[in-house]
Amino acid sequence: MITLRNVTLRRGAKVLLDGVSVTLNPGEKVGLVGRNGAGKSTLFALFNGSLHEDAGEFSLPAQWRLAQVAQNMPESDEPATAFVLAGDTRLASLREALAHAEASGDGIGIAHAHSDLADAGAHDAAPRAQALILGLGFRPDELERPVNSFSGGWRMRLQLARALMCPSDLLLLDEPTNHLDLDALVWLEGWLQRYAGTMIVISHDREFLDAVTNVTLQIENQQLARYGGNYSAFELLRAQQLEQQQAAYARQQDKIAHLQKFIDRFKAKATKAKQAQSRVKALERMEKIAPVLASAEFTFEFREPQNLPNPMLAIQGASFGYGDQVILRNVDRSVLAGQRIGILGANGQGKSTLVKTIARTLPPLAGRITEGKGLAIGYFAQQELDVLRPQDTPLEHMVRLAREHAAATGQSDREQDLRNYLGQFLFSGDMVQQVVGTMSGGEKARLVLAMIVWQRPNLLLLDEPTNHLDLATREALAMALNEFEGTVMLVSHDRALLRAVCDEFWLVGRGTVAPFDGDLDDYQRYLLEEARRLREQVAAAAPAAAPAASGSRLTPQEQRRQQAQQRQELAARLKPLRKEREQAEQRIAALESEKAQLEGRLATVLTPADIAEAGRRLKAVADELARLEDRWLELAGEIEAAEATGG
Repeated sequence: MITLRNVTLRRGAKVLLDGVSVTLNPGEKVGLVGRNGAGKSTLFALFNGSLHEDAGEFSLPAQWRLAQVAQNMPESDEPATAFVLAGDTRLASLREALAHAEASGDGIGIAHAHSDLADAGAHDAAPRAQALILGLGFRPDELERPVNSFSGGWRMRLQLARALMCPSDLLLLDEPTNHLDLDALVWLEGWLQRYAGTMIVISHDREFLDAVTNVTLQIENQQLARYGGNYSAFELLRAQQLEQQQAAYARQQDKIAHLQKFIDRFKAKATKAKQAQSRVKALERMEKIAPVLASAEFTFEFREPQNLPNPMLAIQGASFGYGDQVILRNVDRSVLAGQRIGILGANGQGKSTLVKTIARTLPPLAGRITEGKGLAIGYFAQQELDVLRPQDTPLEHMVRLAREHAAATGQSDREQDLRNYLGQFLFSGDMVQQVVGTMSGGEKARLVLAMIVWQRPNLLLLDEPTNHLDLATREALAMALNEFEGTVMLVSHDRALLRAVCDEFWLVGRGTVAPFDGDLDDYQRYLLEEARRLREQVAAAAPAAAPAASGSRLTPQEQRRQQAQQRQELAARLKPLRKEREQAEQRIAALESEKAQLEGRLATVLTPADIAEAGRRLKAVADELARLEDRWLELAGEIEAAEATGG
């Protein structure tokens, strides 16, 4: 197990953790949460051995193998499969041992090396590496492409696959979802749910944390608190804890006021001096309860649009893509005032291409996009630096916007007004003069939001706006979007944000854009079905079985008898599959009913113990439900494929 006893951690002179104690048990899946700068990454540095405790004791089993995602951008000419395969360090060392034994002619060493390689899974290592790569959204034709040929985000996905390839007892994941689309995120959740070791993950995606964790560690005010359950259970427990603390603080303040009143009234009277003194001592002995101080949450709002054209824009017979490469064809869609559209689609299907074209960053390849009169677009690019200048400061960005606005309207803004405005987005003091290239991802994202809000758009195009945003800022963004009077088009892997903001969805896939009739749960099932369809396409492309020899002609009676026998054999083979599918359907119905009851129970007032128990059961139900739904889809696919081919 992992144990911290009275541990203090510093970064320079700043104390991030002060005398904290906690125990993590083998096999636990831990979500590490806290504000940006609270010390999450510093605690990770303690876990991976790159930082040592300043005081106290930290222990980790010496025999545990550690895996984590390297944060550096990989620079390699290796093929993607070989790069990921190298993440299995044990396999690499065994292959080196085999090569050494073969070079020296050591027969016993060769035999031992082959035996160890078999134990390490060398026979299926390459397929396992490729399964990881494909699961994270790469295409089959990219498996052997050089690492350097991919963009930064895709190379970080390869780093994630490399970490998952490494056999480990402890897996450390720091924001693993930042570079993933929703389809890859769903796949990663399934993989992590099957991971057998201990996992500690930093993430600002609440649904991801709910899906993969069963313990939550919170860093706040230099302390580390452990909560049983996933993030939703933690929120409930934390809210009850704060409510109880506030009530206890109020009661203690009443008691202190009563004692102080007695002391002030009678301390000068000889007859009451002893009683007054005893109350002074009671006050001194009293362990003070701290008040609940509301943290200064970051909030903002979009300014009211100057006008709302309706429709905002009309897309007619349009094709989208890059250069000569057409990704989407014959798109006919309208965007109306006040719509909240979530744009869904598997990786590489053209979501960002669609958004960039609407944002005027790319031209349509065919057809036309007709904009409503007075359309004002606020565009949040997936890569913030697409709209930021790394060598400029936040103030310089705002001054440039103000000059453009003054040139268009004749109205100018004072520098102090721009400084005050940036302060609303937590850029105060010297931060307005800090070069953007030195800022964190969260700070860059806040600056992009500030620039968008200032431009007073009536159509928001947001392409993965939550990358690098902490949970509090994501909540602020969701609230601001819900109060925004214009139109929102949102691409995001943050399902909590999609659920909170969007009331309709477009599906980008198979070369076109169409309405998606369903919710995000339906979409996750669609992704699984789509992945299965692609696998079946690959299987269908394989050479068909050789037909029967032309000399073995059958009479019509023999053909009918053979067909009847084949049908009987098929029915016998499918009987256990159909029975298992029926049992899965019955169990899914029972679990969905229990899930609804548990969610309703958690919405009521419960004791902390009852909340923890209900949270644990809800997590178990959700896990079993996800597993059964996956199995149901597998069974349905097997049955349909067998029926279609006659066996």
